[in-house]
Amino acid sequence: MSEINRHEKFNFKSLSQIQEKASELGIALSSVDDCSVLAEPVNIAERRISKNAFAVLPMEGCDWTAEGSLTELAHRRYERFFLGGSGLIWWEACAVVPEGRANPRQMMLTKVNHQLISRLLENLRRRAIRETGQAPLCILQLTHSGRYSRPEGKRSLPLTAQRDPFLDPVGGIKDDSRIVSDDYLKKLVEIYAETAKRAQETGFDGIDVKACHRYLINELLAARTRAGDFGGPFENRSRFILEVVEAIKAVVRPDFIISSRFNAYDRHPFPYGFGVSPENVLEADLEEPILLAKLLVKKGVELLCVTAGNPYSDFPEITRPMDLPLVGKPKPSEHPLEGVARLFGVTKAIKHEVSSVKVVGSGYSWLRQFIPNFAAANIEAGNVDFVGLGRSSFAYPDAPRDFLTDGKFNEKKCCVSCSRCSQMMRDDTFAGCAIKDRSVYQSIYQTARTAAEKVNK
Repeated sequence: MSEINRHEKFNFKSLSQIQEKASELGIALSSVDDCSVLAEPVNIAERRISKNAFAVLPMEGCDWTAEGSLTELAHRRYERFFLGGSGLIWWEACAVVPEGRANPRQMMLTKVNHQLISRLLENLRRRAIRETGQAPLCILQLTHSGRYSRPEGKRSLPLTAQRDPFLDPVGGIKDDSRIVSDDYLKKLVEIYAETAKRAQETGFDGIDVKACHRYLINELLAARTRAGDFGGPFENRSRFILEVVEAIKAVVRPDFIISSRFNAYDRHPFPYGFGVSPENVLEADLEEPILLAKLLVKKGVELLCVTAGNPYSDFPEITRPMDLPLVGKPKPSEHPLEGVARLFGVTKAIKHEVSSVKVVGSGYSWLRQFIPNFAAANIEAGNVDFVGLGRSSFAYPDAPRDFLTDGKFNEKKCCVSCSRCSQMMRDDTFAGCAIKDRSVYQSIYQTARTAAEKVNK
């Protein structure tokens, strides 16, 4: 197949058509007709039970207050997630320090707002039990955005783990002054632990130490050119995340879940990328990601979520196979099914090496109404334990509820992978689905687009 014709939009009416296309591309993708395994409970570490295998992935709405507290839009979003039927809700990125926020409206969990969020959790759990018969497990994602930190919007100068000739010009980094020091990182370890303890007191079932998509911890894992205790050899590059997990483990209850969503493949040139072949950036080298997964489990991590890529790069399709790119960005050079297969493949590789812990998969949204067929196949094969739904949860939060009721997804409600939710983040506004949740987000999307176009003229 020629490169120019490789990418195509989703236009499949049956599983057989998808499988025919996969075969044409030389891709092996398994699917099943009986998807009932998705309705079965998932036991995490023999202590916490998710009522089914559906998980909402951490989707930022960029809709908290400047103080990191709840807004009406944020409340509505989580209300929809709770009533949607998923057994696990992986709450969005929550900055552990103000300077680590990706935008001025990113969630924070503070001494001031944690009681408000606690009441939200309690009320939504009660309502979910009343209306769906179950309350989902809730994991809070803890983050420092590193080179993508913008606490004061686009005028902010970010912090970073190392110099990077490919990304420094994009972030306006011109010297070493924005590289975080070893002392800063050592203090940050304790802040992660303090925030995790607060999350436990707030009522969350667990936390996630975010290590993906080129945010601070992901970049530290690739910091081969960094000097000091947190750079160079893998032992040093993995030191921060392992010390964070160890510090959290020391201050939380034994039944509190410690998890990590991490990149198995960055698609970023060596030596600056993690999980990348030194010879070919297009190829994954999973030796270090597998070692990382094993070390995380040894330190006490009981739940992993595997992802890849950098959504801010020129290749966001590595993270999210799509029909349409962001405004002004080129059409992806690969077929979306190739992206789906890559995400399935790296997740399978990690799961088979750490079979004792539960693993959440990603890369499903592009498959629309056929998500259950591929997710169930992956679960039955032992490649994954949860199907993670990201963009799809913005568009169709009640997909699990529909499946549990009707045995299938509603084709008309499914995410169309149009990238508008991501575009809204890039345009510095609230994020949601402007297509399937049109009454709320279409005007927000359009207003932000108009403003951005005026700036770019």
